[in-house]
Parts: sequence; structure tokens; C-alpha cells
Amino acid sequence: MSKKYNYNYAFVFYDIADKDSEVGKNRVAKVFKICKKYFKHHQKSIFRGNITPANLIKFKSEIEKTIDKEIDFVSIVKFQSKAVFDEETLGNITENDSESIFL
Repeated sequence: MSKKYNYNYAFVFYDIADKDSEVGKNRVAKVFKICKKYFKHHQKSIFRGNITPANLIKFKSEIEKTIDKEIDFVSIVKFQSKAVFDEETLGNITENDSESIFL
């Protein structure tokens, strides 16, 4: 039996297909809005931040109802806390576009 963990921090990456169609654009906007409700926008289709286990369940439920599971992709990388991982970012970084993980 695997141990259950309470995850309190996550990164979300998504790729929603059919951006050129009206239906695809609508799904892209809906997924963006859902992610923005629960996480801080990090870069393009990447979000991250603190989240309670209950809100993580709600977030996943909303995403699953919105995406087309045959062609869309959403990845959630979960951590027990933001203190248990290391992030290295290369390239154009502005303080306004990113949440600092070092408090």
C-alpha cells in the first residue's frame, strides 16, 4: 500500500490543442482562468504556488471537466512544501513575472 502525501506546493504546465479554432481558444482561456484562480502565473502556460490539499482536488476536478483528454495535456508537479526543491532559471527573468521561492 502506497503512502498518501499532503502536497502543499505545485507547478502546473499545460498544452491545450487547437489554439487556432474557436473551441480550442475557448479551452485555452478556461484553463488559464482556472490555473490563475489557484496559482500564480509564472510564464506563458506555467503556473506555480502554494495550494491546500483540498484546493488541489478542486483544481484537478475543474481542469478535468474543461480539457479534451484526447488532445490536451496538463502536468501537475506536486511538492510537500516549496522548501524541498531547487529551481534554477536561465534567461530573461523579471521580478514582476515570477514568484520568488526564496523568502
